Amino acid sequence: MQVRMKDIADQLGVSVVTVSKVLRNHTDIGPATRRRVLRKVKELNYQPNLAARSLVTRRSYTIGMVLPHLRHTYYQEAYHSIAEKTAPLGYTVLISISDEDPAAEEKEVRQMVSRQVDGIILASVRAPGDVTLLRELKERKVPCVLIDRKFRGMDSHFVGTDDRAMGLMATEHLIEKGCTRIAHLRGPDVSTALLRLKGYQDALRRHGLPADNDYVAGGRGDDQTGYETMRKLLKLQPRPDGVFCYSDPVAAGAMKAVLEAGLDVPSDVAILGCGNMHYSDLFRVPLSTIDQRSSEMGAKAAEILLSLIDAKRPRRPRTILLSPAIVSRQSTARL
Repeated sequence: MQVRMKDIADQLGVSVVTVSKVLRNHTDIGPATRRRVLRKVKELNYQPNLAARSLVTRRSYTIGMVLPHLRHTYYQEAYHSIAEKTAPLGYTVLISISDEDPAAEEKEVRQMVSRQVDGIILASVRAPGDVTLLRELKERKVPCVLIDRKFRGMDSHFVGTDDRAMGLMATEHLIEKGCTRIAHLRGPDVSTALLRLKGYQDALRRHGLPADNDYVAGGRGDDQTGYETMRKLLKLQPRPDGVFCYSDPVAAGAMKAVLEAGLDVPSDVAILGCGNMHYSDLFRVPLSTIDQRSSEMGAKAAEILLSLIDAKRPRRPRTILLSPAIVSRQSTARL
């Protein structure tokens, strides 16, 4: 027999209106009551009649999520947090992959809009000054929250990590470990990569170390780029003794190149990544990295998007910058 909202209300001794408000994420329900209702919803495996709800609310109860890729567990963890926040309210999250291609991203976003999603969570691959797609979403009144990557020249709802702080933190960690010739394997021309590069440069300047342009290379976020770029850097004289990598996959490729060259990680070259992806502690040399708090990012983005979907009028754009944290492992354990 299908569970009804009335069944949940009767078992908890609350009104059907209260259950309905919790399922619609209304803010006038106290946290204790909200937790009780959501617990009971899960226990009874309540499945809302979405067709009926859609007719009444004029919503599709779908959220679009457009990502550059799913190679990195960073985005997977964000997705799981978003689904965990939205599923009890009857939402389905649709994922599309742009594969770091702006044209593909534009196509995927427009397809999401044509499917009449209630809102979009976007990790954009566009250059930081290209706001044309965001303007289009705003004109169409499609609620949108940016994650991980942000833009200049347009106020948007955004949740991500302080990328400049990441670059500063990563480089200073390598300096503290005794590295003096620090390279940076950079990412693509998006805000995350540009700000991490800025943090790297700031740290070198702060500690009076040379900022050699030959030590900055790369341009993508995958392991193959990390491998090929690191092989080239190892031919420099003098070669780097520390490497800050845009992402953990880039760091994995860099580590492979260093070990193949017969060098030791970290004694000859210390390596540090970004993202704290699952299994980075299981590498041949466990990888030091920076935790970007991806699960928290996803949860915060979901909360903002749900509030935008429920809002009766436009909300002032919010920016949430999460503080990164070093995860120190063997790949930088020089001292």
